[in-house]
Amino acid sequence: MKRVRIAIVDDQPLVRRGLRATFEDAADVVVVGEAGNGVEAVRGVELWRPDVVLMDINMPRMDGLEATRRLCGGVGPRVVILTMYDEDELLFEALRVGASGFVLKDSSPELLVEAVRMVAVGEGLLSPSVTRRLIAEFARRPVVPVGVVPGLAGLTEREVDVFRLLVRGCRNEDIARLLVLGESTVKSHVQHLYQKLGVRDRVQVVIYAYENGLVQPGCDGDFINAAPASYGGRA
Repeated sequence: MKRVRIAIVDDQPLVRRGLRATFEDAADVVVVGEAGNGVEAVRGVELWRPDVVLMDINMPRMDGLEATRRLCGGVGPRVVILTMYDEDELLFEALRVGASGFVLKDSSPELLVEAVRMVAVGEGLLSPSVTRRLIAEFARRPVVPVGVVPGLAGLTEREVDVFRLLVRGCRNEDIARLLVLGESTVKSHVQHLYQKLGVRDRVQVVIYAYENGLVQPGCDGDFINAAPASYGGRA
C-alpha cells in the first residue's frame, strides 16, 4: 500500500502536534516533516518530498501564500491551506497561486484525513460556501466563448466536453457515465487536460475557467459557455 506523505506547516507547535496526532491512526498517511514558517517549509520540502503540504496562511518570515506560490511553481507537492477563518480574499489568492483547496482548522479529524487523501490523488477540495463565493466573485466578468481562449486551442472536442464537466464538479465516474466512456479513458483525458492547460488538479481547472471568463453562473450548474459545434479536433 502506497502511503501519502504529508508535511505540516504552522507557526504554532501545539497546532502541529495536534495535526500530527490526527494522522497517527491513518495507516495510509505518514507525516514526513514539520515547519514553523514558509522559509522552513520551502527548504524542508526538498528533503521530505511530501505528496501534500498542509499550509497555514499567517506565519512569520514567509507567509503561507508566498510559500504556496513557490512550492506550486513546478512539480512540487500539492498544497492544502489551513485556516481558522473563512477569509475570501486570502483563500482566493491561495487558489490562484496554486493551492489545491483548503480546510478549516476546526474541521473534524476524519474530514482532514479524507481531504489529504482526495488532494493526493488529484481531486480538488472546495467547500460549497467557497464555490458559491468564487462564482459570485467572477460573475461580473463578461463570458467569452470557449474557442477564443488561446489555452484551449489545443484541446480535442472530447477534451472540451471533459473540461466542461470538470468545472461542473463531476468526478471521473460521473464523466464516464455522462459521456459513455470508460473510467480509464476519462482519466487519460483529464491528465491530458492538466498538461495542456498547465494545471495540476481539478481546483486549478475551475480557477482557469473563472480567470478566463468561461464561467456563466446558473443554468443548473452548466457553467461553461457553449463552444461552436465545429470547435476542437477529434477525440
